[in-house]
Amino acid sequence: MPERFDIEKCLVYDADGQVLGRIASMIAKNLLEGNDVAVVNAEKAIISGKRKPMAAKYRTRLNLQEKENPEHSPYWSRRPDMLFKRIVRGMLPYRRPRGKEAFRKLRVFMGEPEALKSKERIKPKIKGAKEIYAGYITLKDLSNTLGYNIDK
Repeated sequence: MPERFDIEKCLVYDADGQVLGRIASMIAKNLLEGNDVAVVNAEKAIISGKRKPMAAKYRTRLNLQEKENPEHSPYWSRRPDMLFKRIVRGMLPYRRPRGKEAFRKLRVFMGEPEALKSKERIKPKIKGAKEIYAGYITLKDLSNTLGYNIDK
């Protein structure tokens, strides 16, 4: 069986200071084209919007439960890398074979792993939330608000 993720041929995106939705849409497009994609510094990605309403929005998603069978409820992680991955998944047709295969080619990391330190990074030239929005929250801060202790 062929390897699904090739670390030598992958595109490496640096999410540090990037607006989450904008970089996630670029990553989703690359995945659908058949490229392997790795994302480093996922916890430093920025979500535009005021801190309290954003935290409340994700907290309600986290607490959603189906009354009949809570195990069938949607699952949202508290970890920044898994949150990032879930947001990219929402931009893929992940219930179809093409989307599933694309989603398997995605790797998201907090920080920078040793294997990817020597690889060239793609940092899109997008205006960040710091320049164009009144308020923003990083994925690290959001995860801490949701109850994930990132400083372990």
